[in-house]
Amino acid sequence: MINTIIFDFGDVFINLDKGASLHALKKLGLDSWNGELEHLNHEFERGKLTETQFIIGLKKLIPNASIDDLRMAWSSVLLDFPLHRLEFLQRLSMKYRLFLLSNTDEIHISKFEHQVGATFAREFYQCFEKVYFSCEIGLRKPDPEIFNYIIKKHDLSMKRTLFIDDMKENTDIAHSLGMHVWNLQVGHEDVADLIDKKFISR
Repeated sequence: MINTIIFDFGDVFINLDKGASLHALKKLGLDSWNGELEHLNHEFERGKLTETQFIIGLKKLIPNASIDDLRMAWSSVLLDFPLHRLEFLQRLSMKYRLFLLSNTDEIHISKFEHQVGATFAREFYQCFEKVYFSCEIGLRKPDPEIFNYIIKKHDLSMKRTLFIDDMKENTDIAHSLGMHVWNLQVGHEDVADLIDKKFISR
C-alpha cells in the first residue's frame, strides 16, 4: 500500500510551454539550442552556476541581448498554476507523506513565487514534508542518486512510494529502482486524476 508520493513540478502542477524559452531566445539572436546551452542549463539546474554566471553564459551566446531580456526569455516557459491542483494537493497531504522533486533553477523558482504570489507559494510548499529543487541539492533527474538520496534521507520504502513525472526517462529510472510510477501524459491527464488511476484510495 502506498504511503508516500513524490511529485515532479513542471507540467504536473504548474503548466509549461516547453518551447517558449527557445523561441524567445531565438528572437534575441540565438541560432539554435546547442551543446553549450544544454551544458549551461544542466549546470544551472544542479546549482553549479549562480544566476549571474548563468546569465553571463547566455550573454556570450547572445551578446546583443540585455540581462533583463535574457532573464525574461528564460522564464517564459512558466505558465499558469490551476487552483484545483493546489486544492487537490492540500486534501492529499492529510493522508500521505508528500515530497516535491524538480529539476529547476534559481530564475524559475523566483519567477514562480513572484507569479503566483507569496500566499499561494507558501500554501503549496506547506503541502510537502520536504521540497527538493535540483539546484539546491546538486543532483538532477534522471540520475538514480537523486532518488536514492530522498529515499535514504527520509527512510522511505521504494515499494510504498509513488513517483509522478511527465518525463518518461525519469519515471523509467524510478521504476527500475522499485518505485510505483505514473508517467503523466500532459494535455491528456491531470494530476488531480490521481485517485482515478487506482494508485491511491479515496
